[in-house]
Amino acid sequence: MKIRSTTILGIIKDGQAALGGDGQVTLGNTVMKHNSMKIRKLLNGKVICGFAGSTADAFTLLARFEEKLEQYSGNVYRAVVELAKDWRTDKYLRKLEAMLAIVSEDKAFIVSGTGDVIEPEDNIVAIGSGGMYALAAAKMLKKYSNLSSKEIVEEALKVAADICIYTNEKITVEVIGK
Repeated sequence: MKIRSTTILGIIKDGQAALGGDGQVTLGNTVMKHNSMKIRKLLNGKVICGFAGSTADAFTLLARFEEKLEQYSGNVYRAVVELAKDWRTDKYLRKLEAMLAIVSEDKAFIVSGTGDVIEPEDNIVAIGSGGMYALAAAKMLKKYSNLSSKEIVEEALKVAADICIYTNEKITVEVIGK
């Protein structure tokens, strides 16, 4: 599934997790909104989730994920896996067109509607049309700078905004941890 229309980037570094996204909403080739919020803190601020794709679909998935977090007593890994199972097997959920990026203080995941649960080894997650640009920038910034997780997310998202026409510089970043 090719998701166009946003960039979401998350990283865990030195005990701090940051997840950010741009604010652009597009319909086809038209910018409809510049300052949308695509990042949410969940579980009393212990988990951050961002989405790319259809907003209505993403809100449905966010609500389901929040239910799973509560059901599994805040176990992020279990909640992510159970959400992916439901998403893949439920007739209604299967039709949802969105992706989620999820970070806690020690775990980072990408969850897709095909049942994929990806936990990157380097604790950097990226989704959306500008995701790979932001991912490349974040990898280099993490490796060759002393920037904090929040600063890496901000700078990498700016790089994506310079390259991807579906990404803007109205960036929101949420942080948890140190």
